[in-house]
Order: sequence, then C-alpha cells, then structure tokens
Amino acid sequence: MCAMRPEHEPKRPAASRPGSDERAAGEDGALKSAAASAGKTVLTPEEIRRALSRIAHEILERTHGGEGVVLLGIPTRGVHLARRLAARIAEFEGAPVPYGSLDVTMHRDDLRLRPARALQRTEVPPEGVDGKTVVLVDDVLFSGRTVRAALDALNDIGRPRAVQLAVLVDRGHRELPIRAAYVGKNLLTAYSEMVRVLLTETDGEDSVLLGERAR
Repeated sequence: MCAMRPEHEPKRPAASRPGSDERAAGEDGALKSAAASAGKTVLTPEEIRRALSRIAHEILERTHGGEGVVLLGIPTRGVHLARRLAARIAEFEGAPVPYGSLDVTMHRDDLRLRPARALQRTEVPPEGVDGKTVVLVDDVLFSGRTVRAALDALNDIGRPRAVQLAVLVDRGHRELPIRAAYVGKNLLTAYSEMVRVLLTETDGEDSVLLGERAR
C-alpha cells in the first residue's frame, strides 16, 4: 500500500490572490504576504493540463483501467484537481470515475497550536471507499503532514484496499516517510521558498509560481 496528504479568505484581485503551498504551520500569514510578489512561473496553464493528462494515464495504467478507483481531493485545490483528473480519466476510458473531497482539519497535528480552523467538506461517492483503490489528490506535497492527516481522516470513513497519492507538485523537504505515486512536476526548492498553485476555479487562472516566503 502506497503511503500518501481549508480556507476562507476575502476575495482578492486575480493577480494578487494567493494559491497554496502545503499547509505548514504559520503558512496563512506567509500566503497573504506573498501576494505582493508573484514569483516566477514554473508551470503554465498548458503544462498543468499536460501534467494532469499524464497523471490520468498513469492512474489507468497502474489500476488496470481505473477499476475500483475513487479520487478524493484534499481541500481546497486538491478537490478541483481531483475533479479534473476524473474528467480526464472518463475521457480516456469512456467511463466515469467517482470522486469527492476529504477534509483533514480535525486530524492535523498542529490543531492544538492553531485551534481556530474552519471545517471543510468531506464528500464520499455513494460507492464508498471500502475495498477501493483510493487516490488522494492534492496540489503540493511538502512536509507530508497534511497527507498523514488525510490518511487518518480516511480511516474514519472506511477501509480501502489501497491508498495512493497524486500531487501536481512535489517540492521536497519531507518530514514524514510519505511519497506520491503520481507527480505532475518534481520541483527543487529552498526551504525559504514557497510554491503557489493557482487554479481557474479559485483564482481565475491556472499557473504554479515559485517565490520567496515572507519573513
């Protein structure tokens, strides 16, 4: 079994609205400050599209045509990516793939440090997850702590046959023994940098940016 990973904020102009890195401690303030500096583009809209198409093909190859697969996105942007992957797989395979969302808020290991968190939505397809191959989907894999929380949250709703992880960006700096089975782009980063994923559904555009984390 392959190991795998919420936000309410006033709307901002598209050019300055932050995307997301993996939710490490202290990230909220860093994201807000980062809006002042866009950073350099490391994935364009077309590159994001191609990366998701490749991941969809890889999922089909490793799961015998998507048999028994359920995609669960980690809020917020992971949910949109899971929806896009489900659409790609359905396009390639000609059959729908169930998808949903998995809130990890109450399973985070920094909850006692930052208890005021808004709960996100968990939506599991009617088929459930028992005996399924669940592919957790997130935008950025960083320390691995969000994915660990996702595994605990998944354990509350069922017992999958296997669990895999798909991420758009793996930026390294793991703190837990967690590895993604499907990666859109491996990105070499300094710990002082931050990765911002922008998606049309939340930010009005698709791109992945790399910039300095606010100090």
